[in-house]
Amino acid sequence: MAYYDSLFDTLGLREWCDQSAETAPTSMQALLGQLNSGTEEETAGGLPFPSLDVLHEACAQIPQTRDMTAGVEDAFLAARESLKLVLDPITQPLSWMLDGALWLFVNTPWFIIVPVLVALTWVVARSVGVTVFVALSFLFLGLIDHLDVALETLSIIFVCTGLSVALGVPIGIAMSRSNTLQRMVVPVLDLLQTLPTFVYLIPLIFLFSVTESKLYGIAIILYAIVPVIRLTDLGIRLVDRDVIEAADAFGMTKRQKLWGVELPLALPNIMAGVNQTIMMSLAMVVIASLVSAPGLGVLVLRGIRNLELGVGIVAGFGIVLLAVILDRASKAALGRIDKNKTAR
Repeated sequence: MAYYDSLFDTLGLREWCDQSAETAPTSMQALLGQLNSGTEEETAGGLPFPSLDVLHEACAQIPQTRDMTAGVEDAFLAARESLKLVLDPITQPLSWMLDGALWLFVNTPWFIIVPVLVALTWVVARSVGVTVFVALSFLFLGLIDHLDVALETLSIIFVCTGLSVALGVPIGIAMSRSNTLQRMVVPVLDLLQTLPTFVYLIPLIFLFSVTESKLYGIAIILYAIVPVIRLTDLGIRLVDRDVIEAADAFGMTKRQKLWGVELPLALPNIMAGVNQTIMMSLAMVVIASLVSAPGLGVLVLRGIRNLELGVGIVAGFGIVLLAVILDRASKAALGRIDKNKTAR
């Protein structure tokens, strides 16, 4: 007997409730019960919460929770073709960039790509210790035959981080100029920052083919772009008002103030945002291996699927090593900026 039969009888809705005699799908409560223990759990206190599934047992006209989830899926699938028509031309360059970067990093001989990356580290960090550490790390990855997959991961990070910065910094600048825009964008950033990483992949799998690079590229950018937007906005808003007033007194235009005053003073905050974006890109690259993203994440996934403990642990250590390389290089660059700022 349904718990709330008497409620609908008292309200005189029994005839209306009994009009639908369709066989309903398994309720969400029963489905969860099957996943947990094979049986539906008894409700503490004897009276269950009046959820949709519980009320459906007493009145068939009330939809179940799974009707709602099916409606969400149907609505998304109905809009799928229209979304693809709009998004495909916009996102196709991302696939070309990812595929091109992968080809470049993988097909360039190691004795060229490794010295180039080490030299790039020196240009960015200007630190002997960091540069030597990066060189030794690449040598170690090559020694254990993980250099190729590590370079695949690096190529994805370079592309996605670069696009995140290219898109995030202008958005952060625009937010710092308008309180209204900031109030509109912040809830979106909160959603992107709190959404579980696996959830990013669900709608993208329905929109794009698993063989398309832009599938994981979009997921990584959406996940990693948040810090650089927030910290660019914060950095510009923290610029001393007296400095802005002095720039106004010298007759500087808004563009001159932005490039000559605000961005240089906000650069430490922006670089901190870039550092966090790099770290989040690396974290998402591993998750994106579930949808064909190449690199070290594939080996971690293989270790989990096949219970190959050694493969998973060694690949995980390689990811940690890449994270340390990227973190030390970006923090050294940030330290240089802070030092130059103090010297001025």
